[in-house]
Amino acid sequence: MHPSPNPEFMRRAIALAIENVRTGRGGPFGAVIVKGGAIIGEGCNTVTRDNDPTAHAEVSAIRAACLSLSAFTLNGSEIYTSCEPCPMCLAAIYWARLDRIWFGNTSADAARIAFDDAFLYREIALPARDRSIPSSMFLRDQAWESFQLWLDTPNKTPY
Repeated sequence: MHPSPNPEFMRRAIALAIENVRTGRGGPFGAVIVKGGAIIGEGCNTVTRDNDPTAHAEVSAIRAACLSLSAFTLNGSEIYTSCEPCPMCLAAIYWARLDRIWFGNTSADAARIAFDDAFLYREIALPARDRSIPSSMFLRDQAWESFQLWLDTPNKTPY
């Protein structure tokens, strides 16, 4: 049986998005992370305010939730976001180990207001050599040293 969404949490994410536009802090995106029936983190898009292209609502909510739990994973949590996550936010949601995503607007809706991430989805699917930003391997032997050190370190915290 699939869990049911809680409309109050989605309303909060939407309210954050609306407030963000009204105050001029950033784009029309808001997100909340819920665990055990309570909001443990929330965020809105502050890309232009903070001059930070990673300051999307979902990433900001993940950072806040992790800070509140003093943890780097959010197992047992759900995210409510006013819009379907972009590729960066979707990856962050997976890295944070969230259990479920609830979203309001779709990526097609976002494209209608000039937030189109279809290009990013296409780029990710391409081999690195075919992407629009050139990408080349360089100094691999030297770079491997940090990986080898990681492999050889017995007391590391895996994630």
